[in-house]
Amino acid sequence: MSNYSSSQQVATPAKFTDKKYLITLIFVTSLFMFWGIAITMGDVLNKHFQHTLSLTKTQSAFVQFAIFGAYGIMGIPAGLFMKRFGYKNGVLFGLALFATGAFLFVPAAAAASFPFFGGALFILGCGLATLETVAHPFVASLGDQRTSDLRINFAQAFNALGTIIGPAVGSYFLLRNNVEGSSDLTSVKTLYIVIGSIIATIAVLFSFVKVPTLTDPHVTTDSESVNVDAAPGKSLFEHRHFKWAVIAQFFNTAAQAGTWAFFINYGHEKMGFTDEVAGNYMILFFVLMLTGRFVGTFLMKYIAPHSLLAIFAACNIVMCLVIAQSWGWPSFIALLMLNFFFSIMFPTIFSLGLKNLGAHTQQASSFISMGVVGGAFFPFAMGAVAEHNVATAYYLPIICYTVIFLFGYKFYKVEK
Repeated sequence: MSNYSSSQQVATPAKFTDKKYLITLIFVTSLFMFWGIAITMGDVLNKHFQHTLSLTKTQSAFVQFAIFGAYGIMGIPAGLFMKRFGYKNGVLFGLALFATGAFLFVPAAAAASFPFFGGALFILGCGLATLETVAHPFVASLGDQRTSDLRINFAQAFNALGTIIGPAVGSYFLLRNNVEGSSDLTSVKTLYIVIGSIIATIAVLFSFVKVPTLTDPHVTTDSESVNVDAAPGKSLFEHRHFKWAVIAQFFNTAAQAGTWAFFINYGHEKMGFTDEVAGNYMILFFVLMLTGRFVGTFLMKYIAPHSLLAIFAACNIVMCLVIAQSWGWPSFIALLMLNFFFSIMFPTIFSLGLKNLGAHTQQASSFISMGVVGGAFFPFAMGAVAEHNVATAYYLPIICYTVIFLFGYKFYKVEK
């Protein structure tokens, strides 16, 4: 690893990344896409299981509970594994769990058992939690600390691409021929065999990638370019911006899980779409999130990330108010735009929470990933309201976006 003096570092412009990190960055960025596919496939499964397993909306919310609940359990173990064995082995461990969970769909489909599916989804979710815990600090470390926000948002743009592929594939294979009362789970079994095989292949390929030596924050002296602890005398939980990032991420993922889980129900019940047509609109829903990530990454060159976060959170409060009124197309357009403004929230909260934590960074990543457990519980609340009126359920995410607004407006600040 090359050593540079502080004066040389200050004089050098902050690059997006270095050439030596490029292959690693490509592989790690691809992981963001694959867990995007897996998470949004869960939203399609939510609706599919309502038909094939005769579930209510509240019962089908267990799909999100199994996936996001895994984050609450796996966050700390994944962080400890990463700290002990490194980023690369952490990625391989996450991919192994991901593939195992996918393959377990085969016996679950054979048994036609929703609890069995829940177990498979939980193991798959443990894999996703591990990948998220590892991948965010991994991407942040692949270059200058001053451009870590850009790298994480860039990687998350491919997560958004995955969220487009997920409902597109899920709608085609699971909802296209969905017949109410049918109990045929063959399409679910086939789909997850393919997913498991792809993930296993990615794991084998990544095992051959040689990861360059990463910057040690204890060696480098430039506090602007690398992640050096701004207050080394403090414990992790004495860093206020980190604690608020965990809280903001909890509510952020709560809003995400709830609004995504009942998108197809909204399209079917309020707009009169078939399930397949509503599923196809969900593709547009995630195209807008991808667009928002690229637009947001561009805007961050001119607007501070925390300020843009607060602006987008305020916009989503307005969107939720319009959605809840059930005004036909104006409300449905607002529902689509909800994902545009949601786009930058997860990566920006993550990045702001990791700022200037130095040696605490990996542990902090574990706790911020655990904040994702909010997505396990919120769909139950929205589902209970949606049983009566799915539009009214969209009042609930306003609570979440208010917390995110406060984090971006005030509580993002790193205190020394």
